[in-house]
Amino acid sequence: MSKLYIVPTPIGNLQDITLRAIDTLKSVQLILAEDTRTSKFLCQHFLIDTPLQAYHKDNEHKAVDAIVQKIKSGVEMALVSDAGTPAISDPGFLLVRACLQNDIAVECLPGATAFVPALVNAGFPTDRFVFEGFLPHQKGRQKRLQALQEETRTIVFYESPYRIVKLLEELNTYFGGNRRIAISRELTKKFEENFRGSIAEAIIHFTQKEPKGEFVVVLEGKTKEEHVAISNKEKYGK
Repeated sequence: MSKLYIVPTPIGNLQDITLRAIDTLKSVQLILAEDTRTSKFLCQHFLIDTPLQAYHKDNEHKAVDAIVQKIKSGVEMALVSDAGTPAISDPGFLLVRACLQNDIAVECLPGATAFVPALVNAGFPTDRFVFEGFLPHQKGRQKRLQALQEETRTIVFYESPYRIVKLLEELNTYFGGNRRIAISRELTKKFEENFRGSIAEAIIHFTQKEPKGEFVVVLEGKTKEEHVAISNKEKYGK
């Protein structure tokens, strides 16, 4: 029986791909790609001529069974997303689970993931953190933010340029304008930006400057000093 390889791809700078990833993409018989146009550009750059097949959020449920049967028949495959590691806020989980349930070996290569450099760059504790990824757009969004209000670990979010200001305003409501935050966008690319400051300062910055690119938002967890300040406010009203 063949194997499924999970292959991370660069989040921006093409030099961030590993030699092992290139070798794997050349050796498999089929590459499952979130967007075949994006992956075709990557493959052409590294002289990879392996056939591509679309596998994305709109077809993954319908495609899983057929892919599993194809791997069982002897077709070795690799799964890639547009950028970063598949299954991290991208399609992949359903296929990995289905392969494991069918005793198909799954091998995940190490490689690029956007939240790692953003988390390390933030300057907040990294020994323990919470990865939230993209919050629900509507149902359940406020509930998730409420549940995180007492979280003492560093919290990591993903957000698009179209909703980044909305997210910051929500964080201001639930965590207060003084809570420290670090925001990275366009990581590893020419116009990479790393903002560090308070939530209130971030709102001003990204309101005045049109947001572009994909964002990783790293929020400092609730500190002991914040616990004391809230306790004193409740006790003494100041």
